[in-house]
Amino acid sequence: MRKDTNTTWRKELDEAFREAGDSWETVEASTLTEANLNTPFDPGYGCTEGCPFTVWTRQNVYFPWCYDGAEGVQRVSRNPDGVATPHVGGG
Repeated sequence: MRKDTNTTWRKELDEAFREAGDSWETVEASTLTEANLNTPFDPGYGCTEGCPFTVWTRQNVYFPWCYDGAEGVQRVSRNPDGVATPHVGGG
């Protein structure tokens, strides 16, 4: 996905939730405030602008990834499921 326009963690998490079959209803805990969720930032290359966070759903843990300043959301399984986690933050 090309990241060259402003986004928010809410938008990024919405997309990550759809891909994983999660939803805001499955969120059990989050370090993000409403302001953090809705603050626009440029996820493109350069410097990181989005705030750090962790979001726990019933099945997954979501967190920010970064590579050369480009930002997005990554997830890992919350419970052991035998699925290996790929490298995060690199090509």
